[in-house]
Amino acid sequence: MINGFISGHGHGRFNQQAYERRFPTCPQMPIVLDCEVIEDSVYENGARRDTKRRCKIAVEAPYLIKKIIGVDVVFFIQKNFLDMKTRTLNIEATNESFATRVEIFEKCRYYAHPENPDWTCFDQTATLDIKNFFGIEHSMEKMGMKQYTQTTLKGKEIIEYFVNELKQEGITHVDKWKDDATVTSTSTPASTAAPEKPPLLRDNSILDADYIAKYLGQLTPLQESKLVQLRKRFEHGTSEHPEPDYQTLLRFLRARDFSIDKATGMLQESLQWRKEHRIDDILSEYKTPAVVEKYFPGGWHHHDKDGRPLYILRLGTMDVKGLLKSVGEDELLKLTLHICEEGLRLMNEATKLFGKPIWNWCLLVDLDGLSMRHLWRPGVKALLRIIETVEKNYPETMGRVLIVRAPRVFPVLWTIVSTFIDENTRSKFLFFGGPDCMHAEDGIEQYIHTDKIPSFLGGSCNPSIPTVVESIPAKLYTRCFLSACHCTLIHEGGLVPKHLYKSESIEESNGAIHAHDHHGLYKSVDLKPGQLFELIIHNTDPKSVLTWDFEVLKNDTLFAVYHTEKELERSGSDNFSSVFDVPEFKEGVNFKKIEPSVKCRPKEGVQGSHEMASTGTYVLQWMCAPSCDGPAQLMYFHEILSSANYKGSMTSLQSGFSSNSLQSR
Repeated sequence: MINGFISGHGHGRFNQQAYERRFPTCPQMPIVLDCEVIEDSVYENGARRDTKRRCKIAVEAPYLIKKIIGVDVVFFIQKNFLDMKTRTLNIEATNESFATRVEIFEKCRYYAHPENPDWTCFDQTATLDIKNFFGIEHSMEKMGMKQYTQTTLKGKEIIEYFVNELKQEGITHVDKWKDDATVTSTSTPASTAAPEKPPLLRDNSILDADYIAKYLGQLTPLQESKLVQLRKRFEHGTSEHPEPDYQTLLRFLRARDFSIDKATGMLQESLQWRKEHRIDDILSEYKTPAVVEKYFPGGWHHHDKDGRPLYILRLGTMDVKGLLKSVGEDELLKLTLHICEEGLRLMNEATKLFGKPIWNWCLLVDLDGLSMRHLWRPGVKALLRIIETVEKNYPETMGRVLIVRAPRVFPVLWTIVSTFIDENTRSKFLFFGGPDCMHAEDGIEQYIHTDKIPSFLGGSCNPSIPTVVESIPAKLYTRCFLSACHCTLIHEGGLVPKHLYKSESIEESNGAIHAHDHHGLYKSVDLKPGQLFELIIHNTDPKSVLTWDFEVLKNDTLFAVYHTEKELERSGSDNFSSVFDVPEFKEGVNFKKIEPSVKCRPKEGVQGSHEMASTGTYVLQWMCAPSCDGPAQLMYFHEILSSANYKGSMTSLQSGFSSNSLQSR
């Protein structure tokens, strides 16, 4: 016995006309060779119609089975019961061929949605009972299951195909059936044009199908019904805060898996937050601080290939500490909210421009230059606050996040930040390691038109600010984008001069001084010429990731990474000799270099990581070059990401160098 069920819907009142067009044959069901009407009766002044057809079906079975049963076609009897009053169509089909051996019964139903008469619901069930079939009952049952699975979705597809065919012929509406006996002489003549439907609602409870297609996208009947219900909960807006539009309602519904109660609570909290912080006025009232105009490396830049507004953020060149100390955490949050509000407006503009629903935007984050210095604790704290605020109040606005030129140190930042990002949003992140993110396999050319890719990523478009227009205020950037779709003006970032810092630093807020320097995160070491320093790491977690970041302050330094399967411990108090300086150790035999030696010069920072594929001992080694005329000094940091927390592959991530870091301390 096989049972199945499918549901779907179509808009309009002409689904019966669409259904009639599937006979005697239709392209979606090539196995139906012909259908002959053998009975057709009309009752109750046209309100009811019963039709009986004999359908010729091609046998879709292996050649051997066809030979056993001796036929290439079978016949089915189909009965249609149409009730115009209740707007229902019931269809029953039974097999005529081999009826004593196999019983097949299929039932379909089309009916008007109980809450929205413009929706047509569809459900389908079928049973297959094989009693005796030439000794191949099991094979026939498996074949029947496969056949039914392949065809059970066809009912909705066929109706939609012929509905679109009717639309192409200019037929978009068929009046409801009326009993001629009840029509009076005052009835509206057929030639009188129907009044134009409101763009959003009819009878204050039904969403217009064209509006849905143009502004909201494909929705199931249940999703549309829940959208209407949520709208009713917020339909009494005020002059102080008008009711949310359908795009906003839909975003909050999606964020809560179409739970009306959960979406209501989330949206109510967001509306109250918008009122308290005057978010509705932020586009007209926000004034970009001068330091942000000059040093914040982000801006809007054309669209991606799906029509989404594209925002570019050059995080690797952002002086997080300098911006925070210059404008404060609240101002950076306000800047982010201004960007989010711009995004909402640009999505509406893109919807009109491309003639299809655009309800999220694309973010491209360039990490070239990213280092552990971006993990400065007040900066991370501000970032997490921003993420939390955006997640609560701008759900489902992020369509895709392209992370490009990700250095090997990136997993550290991602591990910290990703836990605060919604799981659905995390799934939209795409990572591109290495310098060639444009032409690499499945590179960003797959998502952004080649002529719109910025020059600093290898493209031909230059969104950097030219010298002659440095005085253009930030509020005009978006206006230029909207009016002519030119590149917006994106600063390259850079270090914020210390004279722009506020008198009260981030660490000294609330009257308390929290001494913060890199010794809380970084450690320092001095090395004489020829002297070396080693960090010994014992690994018991295969596939975990060892990540490091260090900066050379004085003189040249050599750096390398080694591995041995032996469990090593440092003996004695000599921290400046190698653990491998013992007779039984020989490089290439019982220990090996797993990262090539790197020569680092003063004021250079090095970030890298290595996937620890096996257990044993890993050694990070620094050496002051013997040729140096004085001691070397460095600051270092290392972190281990457990295999449980980091699921990615390190093969596409590259080691990175950064400079200018001393000036930002």
